[in-house]
Amino acid sequence: MRTLPSAFFLCFTLSAQQYYSVPGPDAPELAKRGAFSVGVRTLDIVHHAQPDILKFDKNTGKAPLTERTLKLEIWYPATIPAGQEEKTVYTSRIAGTQNVPGTFEFPGKALRDAAPVAGQKFPLVIVSHGYPGSRTLLTYLTENLASKGYVVAAIDHTDSVFGEVRGFESTLLNRSSDQLFTLEALGELSKKADSFLNGLADATNTAIVGYSMGGYGALTSAGAGYSKTSTIGNVVPGGYADDLMADSPKFQAIHRENIRAIVAIAPWGEQPPFNAWDERGLAGIRIPSLFITGDHDDIAVYTTGVKRAFERAANSERCMLVFENARHNTGGNPVPAGISDFRLDQFYDEPVWRKDRMMAINQHFITAFLDLYLKKDASRKAYLRQEVVLSNDGKWTAPPNSDASAYSTGKDAAGNLFWKGFQRRNALGLEMYCSDAR
Repeated sequence: MRTLPSAFFLCFTLSAQQYYSVPGPDAPELAKRGAFSVGVRTLDIVHHAQPDILKFDKNTGKAPLTERTLKLEIWYPATIPAGQEEKTVYTSRIAGTQNVPGTFEFPGKALRDAAPVAGQKFPLVIVSHGYPGSRTLLTYLTENLASKGYVVAAIDHTDSVFGEVRGFESTLLNRSSDQLFTLEALGELSKKADSFLNGLADATNTAIVGYSMGGYGALTSAGAGYSKTSTIGNVVPGGYADDLMADSPKFQAIHRENIRAIVAIAPWGEQPPFNAWDERGLAGIRIPSLFITGDHDDIAVYTTGVKRAFERAANSERCMLVFENARHNTGGNPVPAGISDFRLDQFYDEPVWRKDRMMAINQHFITAFLDLYLKKDASRKAYLRQEVVLSNDGKWTAPPNSDASAYSTGKDAAGNLFWKGFQRRNALGLEMYCSDAR
């Protein structure tokens, strides 16, 4: 057999990993980028007259009102002019809850301020990072989804951004509110003639994708009101969280009709001692949901946190993807190039899983989920409702050296019973649980 030079392997690896949104050759079927070129823009929106809970006055029992500014990064199907390339550079602060100084840069496959595709309207996806995080923490997913015909808006959550982290009670109070306000603001912009979103973003057909604290917010935005016995009301002073409790008339009156589905990646909050929601609260989610988690998550805690939230969301048509032997870092980009500090590495990487492999699996399943519920593509359901729960139990009867790169069609006449969309031998270490709404 001919031996290829080592330089070939080096060049191939660098090419495959240049852009996080472009998966490698071992990615499952739906992970690959779509047919659209991608543009990206940054804009600010302002949520007026919001309580600054970090300035709560114990003497008056009140928090002053403030203008809460949220910076958004928005990716969208675009037209790339002749002579220009679909590429950009993102700048992010260094991860850490202690506001670590410094920034880093990494490349993206999108053209800054490109003209949107004309004459087409696309579903809206709102992406919400963890505590802490940033609007560019999930570019592997945001760019990838935009190339498949989605407008994707990622939020910098004030008080929760790398390098600008403030008290946790602000995140507890504002996370869902930020998501809902972003949907409202983008809905208004999509109707304005002078906005690039006009006629482009369909805010009546929206999904929220949340990672960690973003998942905590997504569950609440979808209708899961907090429990009165949770610690949320104790941590947020002055009764400012009361309107987010499951039995609050104001919470029940929130308009959610434009939210069609949610993706909760390692959602924080249900685990003891926080117990953000009880069974009644989680039953308030009445839209489809996809949970993604590691079975060794020690932050959101798999058994008593994420899994319990999934099981209690009984009125949601839902699936839960489990990465075996994964901890909490199931949602974000890989560790930045040049980072060699183990403490910082803990914000990005997993001890067992290759991060590029994990990102590709997320791209695949989130695409299937959003296509099913936002684009009404019924063919995608088979990618979620697998014939076998444990991927390791799948069978592929073909000889070992035949059609190694072919994607499984799931259960077929030849006796194959392998996870649909995965290549032969490549669906390992995963679990998928799906339940109908009761």
